[in-house]
Order: sequence, then structure tokens, then C-alpha cells
Amino acid sequence: MSTRVVITGLGAITPVGNDVETMWQALITGCSGVGPITHFDPTPFETKFAAEVKEFDAAALFGRKDARRMDRFTQFAVAAAGQALADAHLSVTPENAPRIGCIFGSGIGGVSTILSEVDVMREKGIGRVSPFLVPMMLPDTAPGQIAIQYGLKGPNMTIVAACASSANAIGEATETIRRGAADAILTGGAEAGIVPLALAGFVVMTAVSRRNDAPQKASRPFDANRDGFVLGEGGVALLLENLDHAKARGARIYAEVLGYGASADAYHITAPQETGEGAAWAMRTALAQAKLEPQDIGYLNAHGTSTQLNDKSETAAIKQVFGPSAFQLPISSTKSMTGHLLGAAGALEAVVCVKALQNGLLPPTINYETPDPACDLDYVPNAARRVPIRTAMSNSFGFGGHNACLVFGISDF
Repeated sequence: MSTRVVITGLGAITPVGNDVETMWQALITGCSGVGPITHFDPTPFETKFAAEVKEFDAAALFGRKDARRMDRFTQFAVAAAGQALADAHLSVTPENAPRIGCIFGSGIGGVSTILSEVDVMREKGIGRVSPFLVPMMLPDTAPGQIAIQYGLKGPNMTIVAACASSANAIGEATETIRRGAADAILTGGAEAGIVPLALAGFVVMTAVSRRNDAPQKASRPFDANRDGFVLGEGGVALLLENLDHAKARGARIYAEVLGYGASADAYHITAPQETGEGAAWAMRTALAQAKLEPQDIGYLNAHGTSTQLNDKSETAAIKQVFGPSAFQLPISSTKSMTGHLLGAAGALEAVVCVKALQNGLLPPTINYETPDPACDLDYVPNAARRVPIRTAMSNSFGFGGHNACLVFGISDF
């Protein structure tokens, strides 16, 4: 019998709350974390809003000196990981440290550090560039810093797969435990891409919403009048454990990772395959690993970015996999409230699935006003829905044609 992998700890720094419970309460009440950009002056940009993390004080958490040596995305990662570790009540000791790892996801890593140090070099010269530039900008610095902060000596790496990064990280962490290379792994994702250059890039490729008159209504997945995603930021962590390891130490178990699927569209560098074939393959793979039929899934947290192409192709993929039962499946996109956390999105939505399983409550897709004939499924519009569920699926798709799907479940552990 294959090793079972369970979730025993959760942590979150998000645009709708800097801990899991605050985040969850915001989502089930339909609260949006989107607002005017404060990180820099957005006046020159066609899009002037984003989903920023609020009231996050890295200096208070890590001390001023250590905080200055971490890019914002790493600060988010270390903070969320600390919450998850504390939530799991797992003590790291010299004896168990080599069996506890960290696998995180990030799409762009320390982009704010890169930009700030480019300015330093241009204005003050090469000699004034920070000696911490390279370690601060690397995506793998997040799990490295987590390991240093909490003493984790097991497998340690970053998965980079654009907006599927942290879903892939959770899946690969699960596989690492299943093959016996670790007893527990802190996994998740972090991103801090609300910077001028990243926003400019998304604006010129017409990927982000321009609804400046009503930012909180800008992210509207599956709605006919959607006009792009909303850029978000944050860090989210889950502690995964071998079931036997968790039970032996008397851990509280939230849910089990039942299945993981990954695929590539092999189609286009940014656009999803219109038929959703690649995404459908990832979903089928996750279901097969979970030993479930499509009709066994109680809830699906969609990638649901609020772009014309993604929402249409994802709907097509869901129909391919679920057939007639697709029309009875509750689906929601919490990006309507959190914005798109890029490489951290999959981890955030994995936590949402866990909370939905625990509470029998499905968060809504807010801002859903005008049905789109090409998106004709049940998107849990505008209000949370109480439905007892035993299984949940989470989709994450990224530029480059990366697809990842996770299936979670609860049982009597």
C-alpha cells in the first residue's frame, strides 16, 4: 500500500488576511482584497490597482536586519511557513530535522530586489550594489531561508512553473514523502510581483483588468464582461506529513492529498489551449491517482483568472473530464477576491479547498453578473454555499502551458 500524505498545518499571508482564519472569513463573506496600488505611484499605468498584502511588518517578525536581507516574497514565505509549523505543533529537533524538508513554488522570485538594485547600480555605481542581491533575487532563497529559520535539513528546493508553481510544489512534496525521502515537508508558494516592471509587462500584453473605476469588481472570473486578471501577492504554506508519522505524534489532520496531476499544453507561450486538452489531462491524472471518478468530486476551486481565454478553456476542460456531471459540480474562483497570486496561487487555493472540506462551506465567485454562453457551469455566484463535501479539486495553470491539479479529501484518519 502506498504511503498516505496528510495536511497537518496551514499558514497564509494574503491580500484578504495575514492568517488562515482571517483569510477564510473574508472569502466566505465575499470580501475583496483589491484596491489602489500603494507600493509605487501607478499614475502612468493603464491599470492602477492590485491585490496587495496589508499591514505586513517584516521587521517586527524577523528583526530589521534579517528582514532587509530578504526580498518581500521570501518574507511572505518564511512568515507563512512559521504559521504552518506552529499550527501543526511540530517540534524540529536535531534528530528529526534531516527528515523534514521544504519545497516551495515561485514564478518570478525576488523581482523587487532586482529592480531596486538596477536603480542603485545606475545611480551610484557597481560598487554600491548589495552583496545580498544574488541570494535575495533567487526563487530558491525562500525554502533556503525557511530551512535556516526553522532548522529543516531535509529535501529543499523551489519549483518554478509560472502560475502553477506552488500547486506543482505541493504535488512534488507529496511525491517526495510517498517515496520515503522525508517524513514531513513544508510546502506552498510565495510571490511579490506588484512592481512597476511586472505590471507594465502584464499591461502591454493586455492580460490585466483596466477597471480602474471599480477595482473591487475588476476580477470577475467566468463573467461575460471579464477583461483580465488582477495582480496579487502573498505567501501560503502547508505542512504535509506521512500519515503514520502524523498519527504517531498525535497530530491534528486537516485533510489528505489524494491525487496530483501535471501536464503541458505544448501549444503557446502564454495562451492556453482552447480545447483545454492539457488541463483535462492533468485533472484526469489527479483523479486516477486518487482512485476517484469525476462524479466523486464535491467541489472544484478553479484557476479562474478572469481572462477571456483562460476561463473559456478551463470550462471546456472541466466538461471534457466531468461530462454531464460538470453541470452539477460546484466551482468557484477565489481569485475574484484575492486577485492572482501568480506562483503562490495554487497554494492559496489548496488551503481554500482544505477549509471548504473542514467547514462544509464553499466560497463564492464574486462579481459574477453576466453569464457567458461559453462558461455555463455552476460557479457558486456571489454568495457562499453550505454543502458538506468529502473531496475537493484545485486547478492551477501557468504561462508556458504548465498545468497542475490537486485532489484533497477527508476521512476518518
